[in-house]
Amino acid sequence: MKKIPVIILSGFLGSGKTTLFRNLLAQSKKIHIPISGVVNDMSELDIDGEILGNTTAVEENDKILISIHACLLSSNKGIKKLDRALTHLFSSKESKMIIIETSGSCHPLPLVEYFQKQNQVKLTGIFNLVDSLMLAQDFDNATELIPTMQSNLASGIRDTVNLLIEQIMFSSHIFLTKCDRIEKERLSLIRSAISNINPFAAVHDIQFGRVDLKSLFELQEYNYFKVAKLIDELKPILASETKNERPYDLATCVIKDDRPFHPRRLWDVCHKFLDKKIYRSKGFFWLASRDKYSILWNQAAGGINLEIIGIWRSSIIADKNHGISETEIDVLTEMISKENSQFGDRRCDLTVIGDKSHVNLFTDALKSCFLSNEEIELWHSGYAFEDPWPKKMVRFMD
Repeated sequence: MKKIPVIILSGFLGSGKTTLFRNLLAQSKKIHIPISGVVNDMSELDIDGEILGNTTAVEENDKILISIHACLLSSNKGIKKLDRALTHLFSSKESKMIIIETSGSCHPLPLVEYFQKQNQVKLTGIFNLVDSLMLAQDFDNATELIPTMQSNLASGIRDTVNLLIEQIMFSSHIFLTKCDRIEKERLSLIRSAISNINPFAAVHDIQFGRVDLKSLFELQEYNYFKVAKLIDELKPILASETKNERPYDLATCVIKDDRPFHPRRLWDVCHKFLDKKIYRSKGFFWLASRDKYSILWNQAAGGINLEIIGIWRSSIIADKNHGISETEIDVLTEMISKENSQFGDRRCDLTVIGDKSHVNLFTDALKSCFLSNEEIELWHSGYAFEDPWPKKMVRFMD
C-alpha cells in the first residue's frame, strides 16, 4: 500500500506556520489536490484551528482538518491525540498529503520517533519556520544562539533557546520568514548562523507563506539516520518534558470577554508592556471605535499584525442598508439570540503566551483596556472614541 506523505510545520511561536498552512490549503483547492491536516495549539482557545477553519477549502469540507488544542503535540497526551486524529483522516481515503502544524513550543523529537514506526504514512519533511526578525532583534542576527545554549548547558538550564535550536537541528528544510523587514547583510549573518546549527538543511527565504504545493510531493522520506545520535542524546533529557504541557517556563493566559477594547488605552498598553518576553499572542477582538468588524490579533517578536477577518452578525442586522432578505435577517437573529452577551456575537478571545514572569503583567494590562460601564453607556450613545490605530488594518508596530 502506498504511504501518504506527511509534512510537519515546526518553528517557534509566531514564526508563520499558520500563514504557510493557509497558503497550502488555498493551493490545494485551486489545483484540485486534496490535502488534510492537523493543527495543534497549546492554549485552550483553538485560535489557529478557527483561522484555518475560515479558509474556503476547509469550509467546504470539514473532514480535512482536525484541531488538537489545550496540549502539546509532543507530550504523551498529544501523541495519543495525534494517533487518533490520523486514524480519522485515513478513513476518508481522499487525502494525497497530510500537513501537521505544531504549536510553537512543540519539540520535534517525539514526533520523529512516532512517524518512524508508522506503516500507513511516511514523514517526508520537517519544515522549520524561523522568524528572522526575532533573531535579528533578540539574538544579534542569530549569532548569540549557540553561545546562549552553551551557557545553558554549563548551568544545567533548559529554556526557549534550547527549544529554538533543537527545532532547527531536527528540520529537513528551513524557511526564514519576515525577511523583507531586515537588511540583506543581517539576513546573510542569520543564514550563516543557522547553517552552522544544521548544515544538512537547505535554508530558504519565504514571504507570505508562498511554497509550491506540487513540489512537496517530490520530497523523499525524512532521513532518520541523520538525527539518530541527536535523539539518543536528547531523549533522556526530554523524558520529563513530554509529561509537561507547559515546559521551558512558558505560561499561557486566556482572555475571554464580550466587551470592546478602548482604542487609545489598547494602543498605550501595547507600547508600554509588550516586550520580547511575550513570545506570542493571538485571537479575535473588537474596538469600540470600529464595532462593525471582527479583528484578528496576531503578535510575535514585539510586532503586531491586525487583520479584519469579518463583520459581526450584530453589525449586519444593525445596518439599515444591509441589503439582505428578511429570511436571512431572521436566521442571523436566531443565531445571535444563542449568544450570552449584551453585544450579540461580538467578543474578545485572546491567548497570551510568554515567560512566566511577564505574561500576567501584560494580560492584566490588556484587561484594563476593556470599556468600563460608563464607557459602554457612551458607546451606546454613539460616542466617538479616540482611535490612534492606522485606518488600514495591517502591521503597525515593531
